Amino acid sequence: MAKSKQYRDNSAKFDRNQLHSDADALSIIKSLGSKKFDESVDAVIRLSVDPRKADQMIRGTVALPSGTGKDVRVAVFAQGEAATAAREAGAEHVGGDELAAEVEGGMTDFDVAIATPDMMPTVGKLGRVLGPRGLMPNPKTGTVTTDVTKAIGEFKGGTVEYRTDRFANVHVPIGKISFSEEALLANLRALTAELQRAKPAAAKGKYVKKIVVSTTMGPGVRIDPALIGSEA
Repeated sequence: MAKSKQYRDNSAKFDRNQLHSDADALSIIKSLGSKKFDESVDAVIRLSVDPRKADQMIRGTVALPSGTGKDVRVAVFAQGEAATAAREAGAEHVGGDELAAEVEGGMTDFDVAIATPDMMPTVGKLGRVLGPRGLMPNPKTGTVTTDVTKAIGEFKGGTVEYRTDRFANVHVPIGKISFSEEALLANLRALTAELQRAKPAAAKGKYVKKIVVSTTMGPGVRIDPALIGSEA
């Protein structure tokens, strides 16, 4: 795919191969000319794990202290009192079999799907729709729960899911270009700390192999994993 002139111009403003501290990398990101819309800032972290092995597949959630800058749309599969609680907590879509039928028909107008445990037999049948989009509720990410009010509050408040892809990369949005450098830095450090906490015992060698941050339409800036948290 051909890169835009702005992308090429921004790429020429810094050494793409140089490793930076996390603070310096985000300073570079903020200094680059941006598109007219408020681009997301994304972090891609490559880990020395083998996602094909169950004991090295990393998946969970992390609360970003500065939030995501995004209005998170939530769908909750629940019935009875849990459904009422979900509506009161601000979920955009709430229901049981009728919501499952909508999703099976192609309705995926939400960013997070939460389900009460009793609904999982129904939700499990939606794997071909929810799975490829990374939306399948999972106990490991807190999206299968009896406390739907808490889960909705967390995800709308800045909690995001992370998981390794088949190349052992974790790709997480850490905010918007309009965020201050300090806010982006707090989110990035929360993410890297969580990945360190989730390090599987089977991981060998250097755990964090590569970190790159970029805006939605911009070039990537490399971070030295050894300098995460450094003020240098």
